[in-house]
Amino acid sequence: MITKKVNNVQDAIEGIKSGMTIMFGGFGLCGIPENTIAALVNTSISDLTCISNNAGVDDFGLGLLLQKKQVKKMISSYVGENAEFERQMLSGELEVELTPQGTLAERCRAAQAGIPAFFTPAGFGTEVAEGKEVREFNGKMHIMEQAFKAEFAIVKAWKGDEAGNLIFKGTARNFNACMAGAAKITIAEVEELVPVGTLDPNQIHIPGIMVQRIFQGEKFEKRIEQRTVRQRV
Repeated sequence: MITKKVNNVQDAIEGIKSGMTIMFGGFGLCGIPENTIAALVNTSISDLTCISNNAGVDDFGLGLLLQKKQVKKMISSYVGENAEFERQMLSGELEVELTPQGTLAERCRAAQAGIPAFFTPAGFGTEVAEGKEVREFNGKMHIMEQAFKAEFAIVKAWKGDEAGNLIFKGTARNFNACMAGAAKITIAEVEELVPVGTLDPNQIHIPGIMVQRIFQGEKFEKRIEQRTVRQRV
């Protein structure tokens, strides 16, 4: 059995260079690869194109890369919750490609499956469709979207084994599942790394063939994006 285990996060991010396109799993602050992002913040890497549902919040997750001006372009479906993201976009400091959320997910999944492009009705008649091929199917207009091309995909899972098999927990499955295997190299950050044969094959969400590097994170804050509590009476 080929082991995908690397010793630490520094070994995991080896080869990531300025100007690359990187996918980041997670939804808001749920299921983000915290340790890997923190490691990238501590490097001099810049001019990144980041594919992610959003950019988290100002002082955590991808927001940290934005603060250090390490991101050249964001391909996302949501701008909210991050004031610095909004500021950089409106000032023209950051290039932003806003994409319908379902289209974003499908462009990841298409890359994962080796499908170069697909047609979707989402965005037809809007700025999203500008410059894209349009066709009619069953009386409805569709635009062609191309699969993403990224050098690295960085995902976070609950459990993984040394062969790269992954299990996600709850809604942390989100974009992590469709991004795994959707880039040339997939890095998996896990809360618990176990020997091969430990995981129940029926519970595995992503097979190890889609993962090239895996490591166990040292700590996970698992912040709550917006805490809402009932007033005590």
